[in-house]
Amino acid sequence: MGGATDLPPGFHFFPSDEDLVVHFLRRKAANLPCRPDIIPTLLLQHHSPWELNGTALQSGNQWYFFSHAAQSRISPNGYWNPIGADETVTSSGCIVGLKKTLIFCTGEPSKGFKTNWIMHEYHLQDGGYNNVSGSSTTSSSSSSRKSQRKRVHSSTESNNWVICRVFESSCGSQVSFHDEGTELSCLDEVFLSLDDYDEVSLPNN
Repeated sequence: MGGATDLPPGFHFFPSDEDLVVHFLRRKAANLPCRPDIIPTLLLQHHSPWELNGTALQSGNQWYFFSHAAQSRISPNGYWNPIGADETVTSSGCIVGLKKTLIFCTGEPSKGFKTNWIMHEYHLQDGGYNNVSGSSTTSSSSSSRKSQRKRVHSSTESNNWVICRVFESSCGSQVSFHDEGTELSCLDEVFLSLDDYDEVSLPNN
């Protein structure tokens, strides 16, 4: 990652949902450079959350990385299970992305045990990669099938990328995933726990 070791003194990575989608995910999907180029790309299926040290970008008690969207989020030690409803990410009053919340469960799918590891997975809204470089999209009778196929391909490529924020909440011990009616007793705490940004730890080269 170019420039990953040239951060100024006192640098803190404190991105909002909008920052992650607009300034990082959009540019990644459009194959444009990110400034600063500090967020690595990982295969989610190859890593359990406690194995992210030294591979993902660490900021306080949180880890950031790009990955490809996948239907299956199974890792060698468990799987990520969606919880709650998707949230929209807005910029200047427009919806630019979606935020999914997932919890890591050890064991096999549907028979696992919830851990305290939470992931926010950010997706681009359809067409969210447009106008990244400030150019406007024009529609005219001169548009050809080739340009249409190119736009469809670009949209597909952009929607394959996600940016992830992983952190361990301070909720209690593990809970059986298949217990009826079990909810995260401190889910509010999970969403409010994004305030620990003491330092940035860059992934090892």
